[in-house]
Amino acid sequence: MSNTYQIYLISDSTGETLDRIFLALKAQFLNIEYKVHSYSFTRTENQILKILEDAKKNENSIILYTIVDNNLAKYLSNVSQNKQIPCFGILGNLILNFSKILNQKATHEPSGQHTLNDEYYDRVEAIQFTMNHDDGNLIDEVDKSDIILVGVSRTSKTPTSIYLANKGFKTSNIPLVNENSLPNTLKQNPQMACVVGLSTEPERLADLRKNRMNSLREKENIKYTDLENIKKEVLNAKKTFQKYKWPSIDVTRKSVEETAASIIKIHEIYSNNVK
Repeated sequence: MSNTYQIYLISDSTGETLDRIFLALKAQFLNIEYKVHSYSFTRTENQILKILEDAKKNENSIILYTIVDNNLAKYLSNVSQNKQIPCFGILGNLILNFSKILNQKATHEPSGQHTLNDEYYDRVEAIQFTMNHDDGNLIDEVDKSDIILVGVSRTSKTPTSIYLANKGFKTSNIPLVNENSLPNTLKQNPQMACVVGLSTEPERLADLRKNRMNSLREKENIKYTDLENIKKEVLNAKKTFQKYKWPSIDVTRKSVEETAASIIKIHEIYSNNVK
């Protein structure tokens, strides 16, 4: 008997929500072997039947689904039960309970979160802004940012900026070589936007920079990768953050998502203080 679990993720939309939920779920179990089978835009009984027929052929199949159409969700649940396949709906009870609390019927429209509304277009604008203001580009427009990230090279500024942009924040990131690398407008008005400093442990930073140089197949830049020099960079960066009273985050053991979540909290505090 196989110990590998066959995880079937069935969604009537893109499946993004389900992917994230399963990612959080599996992180709670240290020893699990699994294979994921993803099915997006599943909106007919025939589609569901084909998926379940395949799931029945495999040992240790588990169904997770996000389907907002009640009839289709019930069909999936009933057929899974008949085939003795564990099946769990992610949104069903939540939608029902919210419907009761809000005293209104849910629309039960698939892909409702992807509606082309103002929020969607604001997010697209934020992504475009962030891409244009990456790595110190268009520095004269830094005052138009919702969030400004400052840090020495290889402190995850760009991926964190892009993640924040997908959350709707216009984000600029500025590489901190020394204090002179900061734009004068920012030094003169350090609270013009929510500015957050990113830092990391020097040893980790040295490894990242060496790997970067190797991946680019470039000759090693001694000053760029030297540990003692990096220690000075990190220390000077921290002094700069303190001088301008910018909150800072040590990203050494943080994922981009965790760093972004901390930045969003800082932005909330900043926004409340400037009101």
